[in-house]
Amino acid sequence: MHLIIWFRHLPQKSMDLSKWTPFIQNDWFREHYMKFVYLLQIIIFLFPLFFPTGFTKINIYFLIIIGVLVFIIHECLHILVIYKKGDISLTFSGIFFWLNTNAILSKCRFWVFMSLPFILLSVVPVIVSFYVIEDIKSILLFVSWINSLISSSDIINSFLIAIKPKNTVFCRGYYRIDHF
Repeated sequence: MHLIIWFRHLPQKSMDLSKWTPFIQNDWFREHYMKFVYLLQIIIFLFPLFFPTGFTKINIYFLIIIGVLVFIIHECLHILVIYKKGDISLTFSGIFFWLNTNAILSKCRFWVFMSLPFILLSVVPVIVSFYVIEDIKSILLFVSWINSLISSSDIINSFLIAIKPKNTVFCRGYYRIDHF
C-alpha cells in the first residue's frame, strides 16, 4: 500500500548518488530555474491581453471556483499517473505546490506525469474551444489559461525530460541511464 502524505515531505529515500545525476545538471540553471518558471508565468499571465475573448464577462466567484477545481484536477491527474508506483507527498512553498514521489519512474511515465495535466487541461480545452459557443469558449479558455499558469514548471520539466536519453529513469530530482 502506497501512502499519500499531505503537506509534509516524504522520508528521505536512501540513494547511492554516485549512480545518479541531478536532473538539472547545470549549476547556474538549477540555481535560477524558478526565475525561468516566473518568466513563463508572466508571459502566460499576459496572454489574455492579446486575445479578444476576455474573462470579464464571467462572474469573479465562478472564476475562483473554476480555478480551484482546475488546481485540484491538475494535481489528481499527476497522482493518477504515479499512485501505484510509490509514496506521494504534496507540499508547498509560498504559493507553489510540489508533488514528490519516491518512485523510480521511466522516461515515458515521468514525461506523462509532468505533461498529462497540461495536455488535458490546457491543450484540449483550447482545441475544443474552436467548436463551442462563445460563453463556453470563454470558460474553456479560462481553464486552459489558469492551468497553463499552474503548469509552468511542468512545461519546462517536460522539455527537459524529452531531451534525456531513451533508457533514462528518474527519482527525486535525479536520473540515471539504465543499460539493459
